[in-house]
Amino acid sequence: MKKMIAGLGLLLCLSLGSRAQKTYVLKGEISQPRSSYLYLSYWDKAGQRQVDSSKIENNKFVFKGKLQEPILAILYSDPNIERAANPDLLRFYLEPASMTANLTTGKFADAEIKGSKTQDEWSLLNQKEKVVRNEMVDLDREYAEKSKKLRDADRALKEMEAKVAKLTEEQSDFKQNFEPFKKRLNQINLDFIVNNPDSYVSSHLMLYMMSRIDLNEVERLYAGLSDRVKKSADGMEVSNHIREVKSGSPGSKAHEFRATDIDGKSLALADYRGKYVLLDFWASWCVPCRKSNPHLISIYNKYKDKGFEIIGVADDDNNEKAWRKAVDQDKIMIWRHVLNGMKVNDGQYDRSRAIANNYGVSSLPTKVLVDPNGMIVGRYSSGSEKDDDLDNKLVEIFGQ
Repeated sequence: MKKMIAGLGLLLCLSLGSRAQKTYVLKGEISQPRSSYLYLSYWDKAGQRQVDSSKIENNKFVFKGKLQEPILAILYSDPNIERAANPDLLRFYLEPASMTANLTTGKFADAEIKGSKTQDEWSLLNQKEKVVRNEMVDLDREYAEKSKKLRDADRALKEMEAKVAKLTEEQSDFKQNFEPFKKRLNQINLDFIVNNPDSYVSSHLMLYMMSRIDLNEVERLYAGLSDRVKKSADGMEVSNHIREVKSGSPGSKAHEFRATDIDGKSLALADYRGKYVLLDFWASWCVPCRKSNPHLISIYNKYKDKGFEIIGVADDDNNEKAWRKAVDQDKIMIWRHVLNGMKVNDGQYDRSRAIANNYGVSSLPTKVLVDPNGMIVGRYSSGSEKDDDLDNKLVEIFGQ
């Protein structure tokens, strides 16, 4: 008995389903067709796009199918051009009924369609709207012209941005040609400091050399200065810088900081306890920084599941838009980003809350590796050899 009831229920559902789907027939003629077929398409109630075609024979066509209810459809002659501006395209209501349509090539929108109550209602609405739309023709044309000018300007801007990016990279690469001369000048300065420990010039030279020489070398040179030069303004600044670099070097506890990230969320270094964290000090305008991002992406993807994270600290406090754009362009949103925290007030730089200051960062890019206990275990400046040093350290920590 239960099986009989279930069977009757199934038959009832099938019967209801078949009644819900009704047949439509769309017949018509087309003058001077441009192709051998016409195409019909619409989106059904399930959200699926349905497409049908009809071969044109003796300027006549026929479409047949099933629908549950009237639906907005498109009739067109070219399967590769389905847009409102196409003169051989008609939007109309297709209804489960016998319908006719007489088309004129190049003027599908003027077609006479019969057999659909919903289409009659649609046509009446369009006739009422047509009065207003005709008054909008000049505005539409002007708007289209302005839209084209905007697209052209946007394209030109993108081309110019690409050109600027290329020239910036070329300029950065060209700077390598100065390296032999810089080394010679650097040696002259080093010799001067060693041979003139009681000269104020020596402490002045050290201020501009500290980002180019090793910390141990800086300390050795500073130790050789006379007491009066050490106590000079430049000498004391050198001393402060040595202290800052040491605080951001292996063996020191990493400076704890809290900032707001690029998504407006709070970020604190302390939140990363238990993981190795690479602090990447960079900037959107720093070409070597940007060039190193593909390498950072590769090591992040390699070690992120082993307890490795990256925090980008950008020196873009005065150009947040450029910072966000660089993060997006370089596809480095996969780790978190904060600004350095330097402020400018009336032309005066306030570095009191700058994260980089607490790590003695004076050149970009600089990367500082912090262990799970918050201790610094690595410091890496620009240069491919520094990337190798970082890679070797990560292999030492996590293995291949």
